[in-house]
Amino acid sequence: MISIADKPWLKQYDVGGKGLFVLPQSLKPYPKVPLYTILDNSARDFPERPAIHFGDKVINYTELKTLTDRLANALHDIGVKKGERVATYLSNCPQFIISDFGILKAGGTHVPCSHLHKEDELISEIGGSGAETLICMDTSMDMVEKIKSRTKIKRIIITSATEFSLEAEEPKAIPGTFRFHDLITKYAPEPPKVNINPGEDLAELIFTGGTTGVPKGVMLPHTSRLANLCHMAWAFGPVEPYMRGQCSWLISVPLFHQFGMTLSHFCIYWAFEIYMVPDPRDLKAIFDILKNHEPTACSCVPTQYVKLVEMGLGKLKTFFTSSTAPLPKEVSDKFKDETGVQIGDSYGASEMGAGTHANLSISDLVEVKKIGSIGVPMPDTEVRLVDPETGKDVGPGEEGELWVRGPQLMKGYWPTPGSGLIDGWLPMGDIARMDDDGYFYITDRVKDMANVSGMKVYTILVDRVLYEHPGVELAAAIAVPDPERPGSDRVKAIIKLKPGYSGKVTEEDIIALCKVKLAPYAVPKYVEFRDELPLTAVGKILKRQLRDESITKAC
Repeated sequence: MISIADKPWLKQYDVGGKGLFVLPQSLKPYPKVPLYTILDNSARDFPERPAIHFGDKVINYTELKTLTDRLANALHDIGVKKGERVATYLSNCPQFIISDFGILKAGGTHVPCSHLHKEDELISEIGGSGAETLICMDTSMDMVEKIKSRTKIKRIIITSATEFSLEAEEPKAIPGTFRFHDLITKYAPEPPKVNINPGEDLAELIFTGGTTGVPKGVMLPHTSRLANLCHMAWAFGPVEPYMRGQCSWLISVPLFHQFGMTLSHFCIYWAFEIYMVPDPRDLKAIFDILKNHEPTACSCVPTQYVKLVEMGLGKLKTFFTSSTAPLPKEVSDKFKDETGVQIGDSYGASEMGAGTHANLSISDLVEVKKIGSIGVPMPDTEVRLVDPETGKDVGPGEEGELWVRGPQLMKGYWPTPGSGLIDGWLPMGDIARMDDDGYFYITDRVKDMANVSGMKVYTILVDRVLYEHPGVELAAAIAVPDPERPGSDRVKAIIKLKPGYSGKVTEEDIIALCKVKLAPYAVPKYVEFRDELPLTAVGKILKRQLRDESITKAC
């Protein structure tokens, strides 16, 4: 039996077989430059190349660089200093990418927040980051006003959903705010000269549940993000000269999510055309772009693939990737039968900047070798399987918690370097096994987290909302499989009521409370009332037992 110490996955880097197409085992040394240089380089090499397609609006690389340079100048002028966190509260739009690079060029750290977040979630992320500047939609001002007094926000930049459409509309002036349009038109394209230390200074502070389910800010320096991009480029091997500056990618996932942000960075790194879907839930828009524009690549989550197949895509030449949740074999098989294309799968975490494993698939050059596997580790990515009980590495063929480290690893959880790591290793919270070929399979999860159509729901936050109801004595939110969407979860709330409330609190009451406090995808689909909840010796609710019981009786 092969052990992890043997690194059998290195043999899989010969993806063409017999040495015909061999990927390098190491990519060292990794770039040590500011992340924003990927845009500057693409604008230099492909100035007229379209960078963003947003509806009928097209922005080329020269224009994109100019816009980010103007915004960086403006941010510096209104008081953003090196190292400051700048939050965004935006849907998918060109302003997100302009803000991302403008923040970096000003020397700041980008804190992307879901535009679906409600008050408590925004306070946790924006307040927790210490951000003093926020870029948001003008339609979000009611929510922003609610959180201002509970955060350090003192500068607000507003934009509109139609600002980059052919029928552009500037947002109305709101007292006490800056208009995004003014900043990117009135300031010269002269970004400030900021001395960036790529290995230490943070490019991004992305909030995630980590391995505990408690949202934390993941500190990603510039070098971590660049290592991720090198890993993505590695998977395409010698075809790079035929792709750089010549391909297009449909990003149909949220840009505020690590998956979407990584894809946008890679597209800019290789001067791809980005087809951007304003609302990832708009399956018709995704369908139309695939059929009418035939992008080179497209990335979706498993639940989107399920629905796209049902819409009758027909045969395609697009290269597809999936992430954020396990891709069920039945979905992959059905998609290939319909389109003739195999979906490439990957695995990772925000703490690793994005990917740690990839199920190698390079368009028509090679088939996905093992459906259902998360694939093999990326170059220079070290892996362990650890017994959660003993903390010792498991033997060959045994299951253990997946631990990883590599050049893409975070500095730690905000604001303490090294926090969340054990001797430089990141416990991923998932139970896995490795086969003799070095392919890894996720068999269970440690995390108390739900994965709803690719969106992570930290059940501890749902718990907190449940406890706000005056009739709730004990409550636990858990993840249960979604019977309609393979690979996705639904949130279930299990509640013990206080004496005197039995029969007086309904499922509808609980769901109504959650709708006010939580993003739509985080609202429980089921509510169950019980007389007792299972507890540990120290009084902690046994969520794992509740989940197993719910699955057994099908919720």
